[in-house]
Amino acid sequence: MPGHPAIGLLADTPNEPLPLGGPPGGIGEPAPTAGPGKKNGAMRRLLRSRPTLTQERHRATDFEIFFDLVFVFALTRIIAFMSSPLTFLALAQGLLLLFLLWYSWSPYVWLGNQARADRGVVRAGTAVAMAAIFVTALVIPHAFRRGGGVVDAPLALAISYLVVRALQLGLYYLVTADDRRQRTTLLRFCVPTAMTDAVLVLGALPGPILQTVLWGAAFLIDAVGGRIATNATGWLLRSPSHFAERHGLVLIIALGESLISVGAGAGTAATRGSVLVAALLGLSIAFCLWWLYFERVAPAAGQALGRAAGLRRGQLAADAYTLSHFGAVSGVIFIALGIEQALEHVARRGHPAGAPLSWPSTLALFGGAALYLAGRATLLRLTLRSLPPAQLVAIAVAAALVPAAQALPPLAALGLLTGFLVALCLFEWVGPGQPVPATSAGSNVALPGR
Repeated sequence: MPGHPAIGLLADTPNEPLPLGGPPGGIGEPAPTAGPGKKNGAMRRLLRSRPTLTQERHRATDFEIFFDLVFVFALTRIIAFMSSPLTFLALAQGLLLLFLLWYSWSPYVWLGNQARADRGVVRAGTAVAMAAIFVTALVIPHAFRRGGGVVDAPLALAISYLVVRALQLGLYYLVTADDRRQRTTLLRFCVPTAMTDAVLVLGALPGPILQTVLWGAAFLIDAVGGRIATNATGWLLRSPSHFAERHGLVLIIALGESLISVGAGAGTAATRGSVLVAALLGLSIAFCLWWLYFERVAPAAGQALGRAAGLRRGQLAADAYTLSHFGAVSGVIFIALGIEQALEHVARRGHPAGAPLSWPSTLALFGGAALYLAGRATLLRLTLRSLPPAQLVAIAVAAALVPAAQALPPLAALGLLTGFLVALCLFEWVGPGQPVPATSAGSNVALPGR
């Protein structure tokens, strides 16, 4: 399948010809206005329209990219939540919120893989879901607090999540009207989803600690229960290129968030020498993360997904992409949080020396790197059925650097992470079969930047 540039991901529909003779009513005449009857008729046609099923070569549409931007905006709000103030509990609660958002976004990737997301009732329903995710983003900084509004923020989050999931299930049921097997899978999937929604709403009522426990249980039900419920019949994946592209796009947009965190942390002190050095280290970290995924891993994984067929393809997409990219995207968000904390520290003190970062900040920075590498390793293992031992060593080293980095000044901690990632990139660049076996190099599945 031919590739295209990272930004050239607009809808793959032919341009509609303009009507001859200019706009309705002719030149110089006002266009007719739509009365209530015409508006009602348009609404009826929208509700009765059949979704446009996708083809093997389907690509991401501009409407889906817009949806992804709203999703990543919500991710940035999680950083704001965890940093006010940054504690170990805030990190755990932030991971739960990442899970909530991921399972708000991921089902719509599957929906857009079945039917075009930019047409008819699917577009209308996705737009409503987009609004619900936007509301979620607005209240995320108060996700575990009560009071201050008509509806408590935790309850607003639970209701928004319920709306997003219910819309996706309804649209997916409509899209699979001619596929009895997929509808059976969907109906089974509704059981753990309904249980998750109930526990989420219940968890929004008590205090923050019990809310954390109940929401953790809810997402465990969602992930494990959903996998068990759909194991027998499985999901259908129509376009592997579309699926791989959507996950690559959301990861690269999330990487952009790490650069936004550099600016947020530097603030008005961006012209100081130590702050400029720290900012450039943040950029280097983002570049290394990009290279480690997009240079070899993403093309090889996309090729493996394209080679799979039938239910095996759907299972591979659910296990390899949905699971592994949650780890990778979550890792990027935690790294962005750590970079922001380090830049704020350097900017506040104005020199590279000083007190080290807090334990939660250091864990976010280096633990996020370990989580990112673990997500990448999971993708390699499940798609290529191969995982060089060096990949496991890299994850262990990133985690082991946490105590050492906590004893260093923030600028030195950023330098340590940058040096580690640069060394890993150089090792994979010169090492034969690292991290992808030579037989898996190259890909026909188009991805951002390929």
